Amino acid sequence: MSALTATHFNLPNQKSFYKGKVRDVYNIDDKYLVMVASDRISAFDVVLPKGIPYKGQVLNQIAAKFLNETKDIVPNWVIDTPDPVVSIGRLCEPFKVEMVIRGYLAGHAARTYNSGLRTLCGVALPEGLKENDKLPEPIITPTTKASEGHDEDISREEILKQGIVEEKYYAQLEDYTRKLYARGQEIAHKMGLILVDTKYEFGLYNGQIYLMDEIHTPDSSRYFYLDGYEERQQKGEEQKQLSKEFVRRWLIENGFQGKEGQKIPEMSEQWVNEISERYIELFEKVTGDTFVKHPTHNLLERVETNILKSLNNLL
Repeated sequence: MSALTATHFNLPNQKSFYKGKVRDVYNIDDKYLVMVASDRISAFDVVLPKGIPYKGQVLNQIAAKFLNETKDIVPNWVIDTPDPVVSIGRLCEPFKVEMVIRGYLAGHAARTYNSGLRTLCGVALPEGLKENDKLPEPIITPTTKASEGHDEDISREEILKQGIVEEKYYAQLEDYTRKLYARGQEIAHKMGLILVDTKYEFGLYNGQIYLMDEIHTPDSSRYFYLDGYEERQQKGEEQKQLSKEFVRRWLIENGFQGKEGQKIPEMSEQWVNEISERYIELFEKVTGDTFVKHPTHNLLERVETNILKSLNNLL
């Protein structure tokens, strides 16, 4: 099995190219974005040395499915998914905040709470909570979108005060965020999962708000298994997660947390294949669909051919 770790296409009317940790993004004519979900995998803000076969397909197809299942709530950027690892859509002007919504005290929210603080992004949290407890109601905890470095927590009040987003738009972003999260929770529940927290990115296109990027993927969301959740909480046990947490744990066990001077451990073919199988299992659990492995020989050629066919219809 081969993995797609880099693309260097020269596409028609290409204006710019951006290489993210996982995705390669092409600006076409300042009108469209071609987003290629590579098989790169990152942890602790570091891209690991080997690609994971089918990982890009897993993420792209989960996002495509959930964007399609939420387009009655808010229009989204995607126009076409011409290849299992490619999405092509409208080039939107992004709002400079990520809309994070949390239904449970987990991750960053739990760490903040355990440090003794009782507010997060200007939202008050009740006393007496323990890690992974369900919150009285979902809370929106936005972050700024940093062009460099880490995103920072910010409150609704600060966003409006600094003029990062106009109030007329921000109220709509909050409304869409709550509705999308409620839909995501419904879908997850049917799959025997809990959508713990997630994030959404929005942008403007012709004056209208569009949902951008990916949604409800394990790279942008945290899932718990529904079965046994209550029992584990009562016993103070760790929750069973569906995420790439197992990759982080393997790195930690092998002495790597992205800190200076630390060396990324050797990734054996067996371990790479195991990660690949875990991602496929994750796809099937989250979507309820059977994963179809698309051939990986001549991968770059296939992806480029499918992109060109789609762009030919758009341009």
